[in-house]
Amino acid sequence: MKTALTQAKTLIQTLFTQFEKLPYSLIALLAHVSIGGVFWMSGQTKVSGFHLAEGTVDLFRDEYHLPLIDPTLAAILAAISEHLFSALLIVGLASRFSALALLGMTLVIEIFVYPDAWATHGTWATCFLLIITKGPGIVSLDWIWFGKRMRG
Repeated sequence: MKTALTQAKTLIQTLFTQFEKLPYSLIALLAHVSIGGVFWMSGQTKVSGFHLAEGTVDLFRDEYHLPLIDPTLAAILAAISEHLFSALLIVGLASRFSALALLGMTLVIEIFVYPDAWATHGTWATCFLLIITKGPGIVSLDWIWFGKRMRG
């Protein structure tokens, strides 16, 4: 008769075996759509229509305090980058490049803006690194257009 500990071990091994069967493309889809959504929503807070939202430049000047860049230019670049690269990530086009660009933005945010938010930024970085190193998977425009050349 199996002990409770042996039964638990068997159950855990069975679960892990099932998790290992998850297709990479499902994990990649979750990564590129979810992190793309995070940055898209962040970009939306910075704009009103096709203009910077009221207070956006003030936020960059008064709270973010980025060195070496004018707050207005930083606000414009952030709004454009968050929309462009997140949209590309969501549809899976230029995925590795887009993930790299947003990883760079994440590093700037972590180093200069919110250094205490390392846990959140580490989660974002993990999604980006997954996409950069392994690609966006088969549920992406990259895969449709470039096929096997997109494999990690």
